[in-house]
Amino acid sequence: MARPRQINPTPAELEVLQIIWDHGPCTVRDVMNLVDSERQRAYTSIMSLMNVMAEKGFLEPKPKGRAFIYSAKISQKKTQSGMLKDLLKRAFDNSASTLMAHLLEQSDSEELDEIQKTIMEYSKKRENTL
Repeated sequence: MARPRQINPTPAELEVLQIIWDHGPCTVRDVMNLVDSERQRAYTSIMSLMNVMAEKGFLEPKPKGRAFIYSAKISQKKTQSGMLKDLLKRAFDNSASTLMAHLLEQSDSEELDEIQKTIMEYSKKRENTL
């Protein structure tokens, strides 16, 4: 039986996307040199992964000499938003407040201050648009 197609990137795909978002378009060799050194992978493994990502519409390959240079076809913000929506639906019954409660429980005081600051800034921005 065929595996259902995932809408969101897998952890390995997300690692490659993060490299491309941070460094711009990359060749397979570029990604291989930047991938997590604890989990070194073979060139062919990364090439296969990036080809699959191109088939899924995550990357766009363009010929460059004898190699291809890959750029992200999806933005980091759109990817994060999609993954968060999926998590919210699957794990938190579409309850943002439940998700936030769990997030707050996992945060230290410095992070809580940043969260509070972000909420205040968002509230001000929202008031100005009404």
